Amino acid sequence: MGCEEKQVVAEQAYQKALQYELDYGCCPQCVLATVQETVGYVDDSTIKASHGLSGGGGLMGHGACGALTGGLMAISAKFGRDRDKLDAGRCINNFKKTRLLVERFRQEFGGITCQDLQKNFTGRTYDMWNADEYRAFSDARGNQCAHATALVTKWVVEML
Repeated sequence: MGCEEKQVVAEQAYQKALQYELDYGCCPQCVLATVQETVGYVDDSTIKASHGLSGGGGLMGHGACGALTGGLMAISAKFGRDRDKLDAGRCINNFKKTRLLVERFRQEFGGITCQDLQKNFTGRTYDMWNADEYRAFSDARGNQCAHATALVTKWVVEML
């Protein structure tokens, strides 16, 4: 795929991931499903396995943003070390690309955890396990999480 074509596909991926996040939630799954549908590399079991990573892991907020972890998984689906190669070295190319994604994400959003983004988007953090707090976060964030999900997806498509 040429550079110009990749840019078109990346923009289409942005729009698709944005809509998936707005319609369905679960940012890592939205990233991975969109990557699967636009450029491949991701299988259904990887999308399923990402479900618990939403909201910083278990909706707890303390871990990396689910959109970021979905992006890391997508890159690793292509460049990561295969199971039968655990003894074959570190596959450093994967780490280089995933590091670039983390650095770009941190620069764009001012942090990498779900709570970092909650605070940057709304001025505070939320208990996602409290129904009232979850609704308050959902109302306060607007489409900012969807934008983060879509932007990560676009970057990943550009990197693959």
